[in-house]
Amino acid sequence: MNNKSISIAKLAEKLNMEVIIKSSDYETKTINNDEVNRPGLQLAGYLEGFPYKRLQIIGKVEYEYYMDLSPDERYERIRGIFSYPIPAIIFSHGKELTEDIIDLARYFNKTVLRSELPTTRLISRIANILDELLAEEVTVHADLLEVYGMGVLITGDSSVGKSETALDLITRGHRLVADDVVDIIKLDAGLKGSCPENIRHFLEIRGIGIIDIQRLYGVGSVKTSTIIDMVIHLEQWDDNKEYDRLGLDDEYTEILGVKIPIINVPVKPGRNVAMIVEVAIRNTRQKSLGYNAAVELNNRLIAEMQKKPQ
Repeated sequence: MNNKSISIAKLAEKLNMEVIIKSSDYETKTINNDEVNRPGLQLAGYLEGFPYKRLQIIGKVEYEYYMDLSPDERYERIRGIFSYPIPAIIFSHGKELTEDIIDLARYFNKTVLRSELPTTRLISRIANILDELLAEEVTVHADLLEVYGMGVLITGDSSVGKSETALDLITRGHRLVADDVVDIIKLDAGLKGSCPENIRHFLEIRGIGIIDIQRLYGVGSVKTSTIIDMVIHLEQWDDNKEYDRLGLDDEYTEILGVKIPIINVPVKPGRNVAMIVEVAIRNTRQKSLGYNAAVELNNRLIAEMQKKPQ
């Protein structure tokens, strides 16, 4: 877990939860744990090992068990939970709260929230939101597009042609996620890239200026975020450099500790970089399906040599 956190107030707002009781630190109280707890054992009176630092969620089963207890037991069990420094307690299914819950929440200065969502959906949405908001992140100078369903991060020095390549790909029917500034977060599913909201859908083309891709090419030409599947690094063509012509060895780069396939593409006048990016995506997909054209050709050449008489 990193040092990032989110306030209870912001989480409640994002999930459109009803605030029943606000603690005095409701606006400033934060959580930095993306796990939740359903306090079934605690409602049964067992508080040993209580994971009180997590959000507490009372689902349908816990609520029905609680309501079957005697009034004295209900009071003591909720009192036991509220006596710990829990960040907040959330009731799903829009359940009605007893006076004991409300009175004890006020006494112990705890936040009580309520959601109309079923428990499973509520936990899933909380996990997704916390996963993103608490994730490690980095901002890079690059372009990000979705090409044939794969997220492609286009990197390179300034003026190498990243934005022009992005525009060419957009005119070919692919989708822009971000130009110039890409925010990347590390999720369980991989690296997710997006664009800062204030510059979303805009593209800078030298000699023209700023253009609005969504207005020029329609909503189907843009996307707010995508998982990053590979990196295309553009560099100026160097006649003195030996470039890979076979592609037998895959190269990788690391972003936030995650290995991502990278292809270095030399750029010079007359070279269709957008087409090369498309081919690279198709070829990468074929590799993921178990077919590597370079390896196949190499195997054929070796087999042919072995057939020749010594």
